[in-house]
Amino acid sequence: MTAPTSTASTSPAPVLRFAPSPTGLLHIGNARTALLNALLARREGGTFVLRLDDTDRERSREEYAQAIVADLAWLGIPPDVTVRQSERIALYDAAGERLKAAGRLYPCFETQDELERKRRLQLARGLPPIYDRAALALSGEDRARLEAEGRRPHWRFRLDHRAVAWTDRVRGEVSVACDSLSDPVLVREDGSYLYTLPSVVDDASLGVTLVVRGEDHVTNTAVQIQIFEALGNAVPAFGHHNLLTTAGGEGLSKRLGHLSLQGLREAGLEPLAVAALAVLVGSSDAVRPVASLEELAALVDLGHVSRAPARFDEAELAALNARIVHEMSFEAVAPRLAAMGVGGGAAFWEAVRGNVGTLAEARDWWDVVAGPVVPVVEDAPFCARAAEALPPEPWDAGTWKSWTDAVKAATGAKGRALFMPLRKALTGRDHGPELAALLPLIGRDKAAARLAGDTA
Repeated sequence: MTAPTSTASTSPAPVLRFAPSPTGLLHIGNARTALLNALLARREGGTFVLRLDDTDRERSREEYAQAIVADLAWLGIPPDVTVRQSERIALYDAAGERLKAAGRLYPCFETQDELERKRRLQLARGLPPIYDRAALALSGEDRARLEAEGRRPHWRFRLDHRAVAWTDRVRGEVSVACDSLSDPVLVREDGSYLYTLPSVVDDASLGVTLVVRGEDHVTNTAVQIQIFEALGNAVPAFGHHNLLTTAGGEGLSKRLGHLSLQGLREAGLEPLAVAALAVLVGSSDAVRPVASLEELAALVDLGHVSRAPARFDEAELAALNARIVHEMSFEAVAPRLAAMGVGGGAAFWEAVRGNVGTLAEARDWWDVVAGPVVPVVEDAPFCARAAEALPPEPWDAGTWKSWTDAVKAATGAKGRALFMPLRKALTGRDHGPELAALLPLIGRDKAAARLAGDTA
């Protein structure tokens, strides 16, 4: 059993990467991986690399590449370095030639139908459905004949049949028996590369010291470690985190658009709320609001990540988002409120922030303050008496109590019978922020008009 040597623990400036394929919109599970890498790099003064794995010519799209860049910027983790695999083919070609020369990359001529028939036959015999390495027995004449027939080879990496072990930053000691695996295809018939070889070449050439990715890559990591070693490259450290699922336990998919970051952004959610839940869910650290990415980075501990799948609950995200919004200062939100056409200054924000789940909802309450509002007047005589009791301006935080005390004295109404008709008339709603804070913002003229049943 051979354990790869890791250089990550001694590196003074760690290099971590996020390597999405631009074949769909990033979802919250992708954000989990991106954030773990970016925050660890930021906390340790390292480098965060965005590597666009765009070697899949059929499914990669430039609009998705641009969306990935926009999503990372929205989360507050723009990369320090960005590379595209489509621009690095020469590096992969050179590595492939080295592996061929070393006898580790060999041509195979079976068609997909032939391989599938082999798999079915092996399964019927109770054997593991791994590639039988029949191509290694082909002579030069055999290969020439197959090529003359028009067959083009795909290329497989010849695995050493041994166990590969490493100390995983999340899972602890991990060992994978490579004699139970098929030799992986690294190069397709058309000469294009699958994920495995370019990933290794890029990690080596970019100096990546720690690879943090989903646990679905554990077996793939054993294969890649052998490729690192075959190319004579240092092996990075690895950490394989648990995967996020929907609240119903379904896996997330870029192509199906599950919980896309674009959708969460358009729903008005705060990037800090999305980041906090994506990072902390499924760990021993309680999900809670954070004031900054630096605060969140200080909480990242791969050793605290659970081995069980983590369920991402949209209701939990909404609640966390509301908690973060409720704690935001007016100075923090003032530019965004202005961009939405919301006035009222700090007084308005202090009045409504405890009643909004997203910042965008503040616009709804500004519309209530500024009008026009269609009042709900269910007891016109009562509202008329209330209008008569309106004090002269200027109004302040004490005006509501003095006014309602006067209305109570004039009508005998109290409790809900006193306050609800006033709320409905003044705001057109039966719930909302404290009217003691809203009333001075609404002002006497609009209050009087609304109590009279007029839209104002």
